[in-house]
Amino acid sequence: MQVRIFQPPKTSMQSGRARTERWVVEFEPETARQVEPLMGWTSSADTKTQLRLWFDSKDEAIAYAQRKGYMYSLEQPHERRITPKAYADNFAFKRTGRWTH
Repeated sequence: MQVRIFQPPKTSMQSGRARTERWVVEFEPETARQVEPLMGWTSSADTKTQLRLWFDSKDEAIAYAQRKGYMYSLEQPHERRITPKAYADNFAFKRTGRWTH
């Protein structure tokens, strides 16, 4: 059984970094999804894809996967680069574009 271990990014609707420090173990689907002919809904008999396990550290998540005998793939989080900006730069003479309201 294959699992994916990753650290979820912040959603586009949140400005803070809450709930992004924990690590998630998510099961990969074992069977393909099928389209139900009567209603046209997409369904699957694999219920483990609905399961998400949360851990406080990467090492705990890896230890869980190894203890259960799961093959795992580890996705490292992308580091966020912040470029410092000043409000006065909006009015600087060195601006290349025009600034208007």
